[in-house]
Amino acid sequence: MKTAFATKQRAGHGRDEGKRAKEHEKHHGRHKSRRKHRKAKHHHTLAKPHGTVGVALPVAPVSPPSPSPAPAPSVGSPPITLPEARRLLWRAGFGPTPGQAEALVGQSLEQVVFSLTRPSGPATLTGPEPVNDEGEKLEPEDVWGDDHCWWLDRMLRSDQQLVEKMTFIFHDWFANSNEKVDSQRMMLEQNELFRSMMFGSFHDLFLAVTTNPAMLVFLDGIYNEKGNTNENYGREMMELFSLGADRGAYTQDDVHAMGRALTGWRAEWTESSGLQNFHYDPSYHDDGVKTIFGQSGDWDYEDAVRMCVEHPLHASFFVTKLWGYFIPSPPDEATLATLEGLYVGSGYSIRAIVEAILLHPDFYSGPELVTPPVVYNAGLLRSIGRPIDTTSWTWLSANAGQQLFYPPNVSGWDFGAWLDTSTTKARWEMASSVTSKTYANPWPAKGEPEYSKTEEPAAALANAMSYWANPLLSSESTQCITLFSETCPVGTSKTEWELSPYRAMRQNALRMLIATSPDMQVS
Repeated sequence: MKTAFATKQRAGHGRDEGKRAKEHEKHHGRHKSRRKHRKAKHHHTLAKPHGTVGVALPVAPVSPPSPSPAPAPSVGSPPITLPEARRLLWRAGFGPTPGQAEALVGQSLEQVVFSLTRPSGPATLTGPEPVNDEGEKLEPEDVWGDDHCWWLDRMLRSDQQLVEKMTFIFHDWFANSNEKVDSQRMMLEQNELFRSMMFGSFHDLFLAVTTNPAMLVFLDGIYNEKGNTNENYGREMMELFSLGADRGAYTQDDVHAMGRALTGWRAEWTESSGLQNFHYDPSYHDDGVKTIFGQSGDWDYEDAVRMCVEHPLHASFFVTKLWGYFIPSPPDEATLATLEGLYVGSGYSIRAIVEAILLHPDFYSGPELVTPPVVYNAGLLRSIGRPIDTTSWTWLSANAGQQLFYPPNVSGWDFGAWLDTSTTKARWEMASSVTSKTYANPWPAKGEPEYSKTEEPAAALANAMSYWANPLLSSESTQCITLFSETCPVGTSKTEWELSPYRAMRQNALRMLIATSPDMQVS
């Protein structure tokens, strides 16, 4: 079962769908019937959240400071510490592999950041190729859930971790769901678009996304034509992608005029392939004069993107939104001003702002950031070196609140509300599944090694920590887990048969307590 998709409702949405929207629904239904499914094992329904724990991420101020030419605050090039290395590898990637964070200790922090932001050549994927539960190669373009696991595999194996993290961020920034696009191929092509452009100019990325087939389907760009304006993309490109809501950046007249500027994109439908041959047809473009942000002209889609990026409120929106994916507290006014100046002065460089954020003191000294479900899943798998050998991760991650290629709506996921009574239970199930092939077996078959009969509490805890590549736990978590290790019944010398099984069960319990501890949910 797929995660639910709810279209965001706003005034004006859907009022101009008309005949072409009905036509798309007809085509959409035909195309949907061709999608292949495998039976999802133990696929549970996601419960409604209760008691959500989280902090709303920063939003751009209504009256931001003017861009400043001053350099952004930076920690400089001190030797990186273990806590700094671990935070960097979690926030700018998907967690460390065994020994990876320790190997960075003592290196120049700036150089470690640059090694992430300035990769050379194509990524190398190290380790076994991903397979499904039957050991078969994944079919990400055709089989439900294989797309999620295909990308999760890249998060595990790529040596360009920040590249995948930025792809993940822009998948949320320009949120499209396959629930409507209904083409895993188009979603994967968009995924590669993000991957190929995520360090370049935001203007160029924005323009490419505007004409991307998945986006043209998701926000109805191919049904936006002269005389029948569809405002969906025109609204979202300002509200969600470039300027922000409730800041006085645009009016409803701007929304309508922007919709007119975006007219002209078309696609063809065939029974065998569905929507294809996405192209711009000038005869469908509204070539009349439009007034956007007080400027009048025969604007088209290229002008629409340019005018958004050149808008006085864009730089503060971009900097604040990108900052929030890495640091949960808002930048102070001086930092915002310098980052705005850097962004505009660099020609809207994404890389320049990412580097400034990863070198900012707030990144290392600021509050903890809740880890998204997919990142948590990838991090656990990376820490024990387990490859993708099942597609269960799709529904497990969905139950935890996040299925790749299926964000809940055009606004993307709520990164400030990952933990509630339902999704926390789902994380426990995810951690349990991660350990399922390497758990300590209390009842080994004949000929299989049995677990230690003499393991003492301190050794048990050390072994459990080593299993997860020695994460850094708070003193409170360490105290609680140590107490459990010392007080958990493990049998006595008078009951010989209990000594190994009870110690194995204690080891499994310790591993789960570590994986689901508060410290493992944040970075």
